[in-house]
Amino acid sequence: MSMSNGNASREPWNKGKIVGQKAPFKLKDIWALRVRLQMQGRVRELALFNLGIDSKLRGCDLVALRVRDVCHGDQMASRAIVMQHKTQRPVQFEITASTRDALQTWIKQAGLRSEDFLFPSRLHESPHLGTRQYARIVGHWVKELGLDPADYGTHSMRRTKATLIYRRTKNLRAVQLLLGHSKLESTVRYLGIEVDDALEISEQTEI
Repeated sequence: MSMSNGNASREPWNKGKIVGQKAPFKLKDIWALRVRLQMQGRVRELALFNLGIDSKLRGCDLVALRVRDVCHGDQMASRAIVMQHKTQRPVQFEITASTRDALQTWIKQAGLRSEDFLFPSRLHESPHLGTRQYARIVGHWVKELGLDPADYGTHSMRRTKATLIYRRTKNLRAVQLLLGHSKLESTVRYLGIEVDDALEISEQTEI
């Protein structure tokens, strides 16, 4: 049966791409990129990277943060609370010392005020960094690290610390709260832990 020209020109968005969860970054990759960004004076990117890892926020929530969300007057906050766009549920996250330093340097360099977006867009039509711009930046980091772009994306940022916390503590409920998931099943699926744990147990069982 012949297809109409309209349908023939449309290819599925995921054609030729690996579909599935994006991999979390490994600790060595995190430190390698941090050092690179610091050495090259890429202040904005370092602040974005550190906050992306700490916050475990979806890209749409990360790019929409304002200075007041992470900074009270001249004082950088050690914790923040944000309303998630997708679920309309509040989620809390910690801001570690290295992230606070990176943010403070960036805010000062960019001359940002309390009500300003933390990562203003360099494009005129957008008030803050867009999710596509953010995805491009993450893609650039992935290439710089020599990793496969098909395996990593913006969700790698969200998953990295959550996965690390789970592996260290096995505390699913804590990770659920940190990710702002309403159901524990969502966290289980998101981390892909059933398969990982099964393989880990299997590896430790000698016959």
